[in-house]
Amino acid sequence: MDLNNALSIATSGLEGTQYALGVVSQNVSNASTTGYVSENANLNAKDTAGTGSGVSIGLTTRNVNAALQASLYTQNAEVSGLTVEDNSLSAITALQGTTSSDSGSTGSLTDEVGNISDAITSLISSPTDSTARSTVVSDASTLASTINTLSSAYQTQRQSAEDSIVTEVSSVNTDLTTIGVLSKKIMTLQAQGVSTADLENQRSAAMSDLSSYISVSYTETSKGDMLVKTANGTQLPTYPTDSENNATSTYPSDSSSTLEASSTWPLTTEDITLAATSSETSSSSSSDIPAITLVGSTTDLTSDLTGGSLGANIQLRDTTYPTMQAQLDSFAYTLADRFSSAGIDLFTDSSGVIPSSSTTEGTPDGIVGFASTIQVSSSLSSDPSSLSEDGSTTLAESLLTTALGSGTPAAPSSGLGVNGTISTGYSGSQTLANLATALTSSQASVASTASSNLTTATSVQTTLTTSVSNVSGVDVDNEMSKVIALQNAYTANAKIITAVQSMFTALLDAV
Repeated sequence: MDLNNALSIATSGLEGTQYALGVVSQNVSNASTTGYVSENANLNAKDTAGTGSGVSIGLTTRNVNAALQASLYTQNAEVSGLTVEDNSLSAITALQGTTSSDSGSTGSLTDEVGNISDAITSLISSPTDSTARSTVVSDASTLASTINTLSSAYQTQRQSAEDSIVTEVSSVNTDLTTIGVLSKKIMTLQAQGVSTADLENQRSAAMSDLSSYISVSYTETSKGDMLVKTANGTQLPTYPTDSENNATSTYPSDSSSTLEASSTWPLTTEDITLAATSSETSSSSSSDIPAITLVGSTTDLTSDLTGGSLGANIQLRDTTYPTMQAQLDSFAYTLADRFSSAGIDLFTDSSGVIPSSSTTEGTPDGIVGFASTIQVSSSLSSDPSSLSEDGSTTLAESLLTTALGSGTPAAPSSGLGVNGTISTGYSGSQTLANLATALTSSQASVASTASSNLTTATSVQTTLTTSVSNVSGVDVDNEMSKVIALQNAYTANAKIITAVQSMFTALLDAV
């Protein structure tokens, strides 16, 4: 081995050290970047005809545990979805009060049904007292107003979920196509034998963000592509296939070499203003909630997009709030129906009538949406004397025993909603007070479960995040120790070069 070989080996050592120092610098600068996976500089000993000839720079690799990373993505979706549910449902529980007997609550449905009962009892004791009559009407108006407020809150939160869905579909599109753009670059560079660790880290960041919107899994192919699938295995496109990649493609670019991230492809949906009668079931003639589909396709993917904030908003819009609305509509109709059966139409809709008993039609042809329009009869509001006309207590006693004291007529408890698929989840053969308690408890339970599950899911997410960080995160102290080692290696290689140069100079001087 001559001086030329020594100089060449030392020079390769300097180049390798510079490369390794660049990787360390990349790690340190991204130590706080969400989703960043620490990178490894790979140097390989090389030889020429069996004789050592320095080092060669290999491909930069990442410290990643695919199983742990996939578990974290799943947990991200879980936490994100439960956070959306918890935040949305807390607005409802704040209005409902509590059914606990020692809570001091005075504003729950149960409390207000009790207030009407007390007012009617007082009216029986003083049937000619105008104040007693007015109190019955006033308490009834308060109950109707509370029902209206709850119904309005359901619809407000449901509309908020719908608006969020449209926004989140755009975000999902951006993440999917970002993954597609990066995958195309990764496949090209891998085919050329070039390192793609930095691009893979960018793609992981997009996957991490995507996992907050929907529950997804991924598979990396041998060529470097990434296949993204929903929780039920439906594959989501990240870039157009060759057959789609033409002048008629709705993707922003018609050339695979110039792909760009898009917020409008591959998924699409529309924003609408919801009503109590709005339905998502595509097979129903009453359906007016647009599905989430692939661009240029009619295939409904809505039910495939579960988990995450998008999945949670779909659940709130299509299941949770329609169920709550159906429970409240059932209660409102039963309230009006039982008072009417007892002898007086105390509760009506805005036109002064009690809607038909159909559980699938909108008011006044049915009970769907009745909770939003229920009110005290305008004639009774202006003249409550008919509650105890001529000092008679017969009507008041009937109201107390029949309307408030029995479980008949039974409240509709199944076949509810415009599609007839919703059940209240509790018996309709209860008193109004017990129905109010069952409704409030049922809805409070939904909110409580979401809150409890969020606490548990967040704890699991924290544990997984720590585990992933231990494997894939950047340990700055460790990187700094690498810097010291690399400095020493660089100095040593530089000294060899200096020594070789001195030897060459001495040789030339001798000549």
